[in-house]
Amino acid sequence: MLAAFPPRVDGALASGFGYITVYILDSTTMTNRQIIVPDGMKLLCEHAGYAPAVKVGKTLYCAGQVGRTPELSVIEDPEQQFLAAWENLRLVLAAGGCEFEDVVEMTTYHVDMQRHMPIFRQVKDEVFPRSTCAWTCIGVGELARPGLLVEIKCIAVQR
Repeated sequence: MLAAFPPRVDGALASGFGYITVYILDSTTMTNRQIIVPDGMKLLCEHAGYAPAVKVGKTLYCAGQVGRTPELSVIEDPEQQFLAAWENLRLVLAAGGCEFEDVVEMTTYHVDMQRHMPIFRQVKDEVFPRSTCAWTCIGVGELARPGLLVEIKCIAVQR
């Protein structure tokens, strides 16, 4: 279905608007969509109400993973929190049939980025393959729960 914006006024284009065409895709394009929930994350889904990942074809869209326990407690030690965030991401990727080497794009969100980036990079370099995906890191004022220092989200394509 095609739609045009803006609406016409008396048969003429409304002042200050240009034409754009909007394409609305038929809902059948998402029929192979699969919700991914690793066994250890069922409590998270019940509590927070979102899926850790959604797989469409061979592409896995992973929600941001943080350094928390399976009981949803925030890990206080920065290094241990970062390790747990990477482990949680690894679990989500594995449940979707992927691994770190399949990640093509990654975004990390950091609270107090300048203070914690050296240890984050050290942990990242220990567990995640270097120079294998596009990476954007963003400093933020806070994350979903007090005490969280990083959130890692990514897109992976299964090989």
